[in-house]
Amino acid sequence: MSQLSKLFIVATPIGNLKDISARALTTLQEVDLILCEDTRVTKKLLDHYQIKKPSLSFHEHSDEKRVREIFNFFKEGKNLALVTDAGTPGISDPGGKLIEQIVQADIPVIIYPIPGSCAAIAALSICGFPTDEFIFLGFPPNKKGRKTFFERLAIMQSTIVFYESPYRILKTMQSLEEIIPSRPLVVCKELTKLHETIYRGCAKQVTTKIKIGSIRGEWVVVVGKKNLKN
Repeated sequence: MSQLSKLFIVATPIGNLKDISARALTTLQEVDLILCEDTRVTKKLLDHYQIKKPSLSFHEHSDEKRVREIFNFFKEGKNLALVTDAGTPGISDPGGKLIEQIVQADIPVIIYPIPGSCAAIAALSICGFPTDEFIFLGFPPNKKGRKTFFERLAIMQSTIVFYESPYRILKTMQSLEEIIPSRPLVVCKELTKLHETIYRGCAKQVTTKIKIGSIRGEWVVVVGKKNLKN
């Protein structure tokens, strides 16, 4: 009986290339093929560590033909790694879609997590809010459903963490100022990168600080636990 294929879900750095585990590097060196959200982005990491492996793109716009192609690799007994542009695959990222399809199709593959960087967890680790219970919301909707997103957020009692793009961070801060003006926030820009900046305060205070600097970069917003006395 032939050995089952393996799929390794490999976390990669969210900014600082040193933030990758020895196990992740070994895995990327040993697999037959690396599935990437964007092969150009992953190539920078692979080149930095002198890893020469074939890669194939898999992202939110990948079609059924690409999925069948990946399934065929497994049928051939090949071992694959799945990486995202930054952080942990499957966390607000299209990697989860592939795993779901593998499970639904009952493809005989062993799936292994290779844990590492995750922007949401990094932000939670420094927020200073209770994290025994938290809610992760991914990215707020761009247009449709955005108002509902923040209305739901306002009534959540736990610590909340979500991502935002530089194009909408100020708009998001305005929404937070309107619906939860007094809840404490920790807003992180460019975690682990050269221009990493952490802003603390209520929405109005944080907005003032953000406007002083550059809004370019990746953002993580952590909302403190709701005070039930208010």
